[in-house]
Amino acid sequence: MSLIARLGLVVLLAAAPAAPALTRDDVPLAVAQGLVAFASEEGMARLARSAAKIDFPPLANQFEAQTNFLFCGPTTAAIVLNAVRARSPDLPRDRGRLQAEDLRHISGDAVIPRYTQDNVISKGPKTRAQVMGEPMTINGKQVRDFGYQLRQLDELFKANALRTRLVIVDDRKPEKEIRTDLVENLKRSGDYVVVNYWRQAVGQQGGGHISPLGAYDAQSDSFLVLDVNPASAGWVWMPVTTLVKGMRTFDRVENRGYIHVESR
Repeated sequence: MSLIARLGLVVLLAAAPAAPALTRDDVPLAVAQGLVAFASEEGMARLARSAAKIDFPPLANQFEAQTNFLFCGPTTAAIVLNAVRARSPDLPRDRGRLQAEDLRHISGDAVIPRYTQDNVISKGPKTRAQVMGEPMTINGKQVRDFGYQLRQLDELFKANALRTRLVIVDDRKPEKEIRTDLVENLKRSGDYVVVNYWRQAVGQQGGGHISPLGAYDAQSDSFLVLDVNPASAGWVWMPVTTLVKGMRTFDRVENRGYIHVESR
């Protein structure tokens, strides 16, 4: 290219309107909050280098997706119960998923013993109808309380014979203390931790949500949330600050938070 042609190209590029800079308002919420998909190359690298992931194999092995948008709590409970109890001889059998015609040519019990998001509810104090919106009394008022609040989920775990420790994330709870508490759980075998957060506060679409944690990556200071609604959000690495912000939100009677769960 001649010198004159090069000068002409420079002048042309200088006169062209510059592309507008990507403002923060243009950044997808999930990106702005630092969320990283588990299935991405970076997401897999975080799991590989994590030193706090002992809960991941049993939870991943028992994972199932919620069947409706109100069942994140029961689904999480079923996953954790199956991880805790594994192949115990007294696991329940959920026959509600089989149709009468399925059994026409089968002799014996065709149902695999395990907890499901349907049968865990039966032992809890909150009925299935109330989970689905039947009015119930809270603080002296009749309200429709869809799904599960954190304390209601805690009661569900206890009703299914598990030991729990509930932590409400209010303004007095330091982020450093929360991080240490969650990481220590993910380094120990035999106990699990379940988080309850507000989706919109962490850069996702939707409202209150419940899922188990699978791992912690120190380098990125993020937790792996094993989202039980993969059709909506999928498994994701969430920075500690973002997760705490999501938990430090008000539900119907108090803030959200997390629950440590283990066998009695």
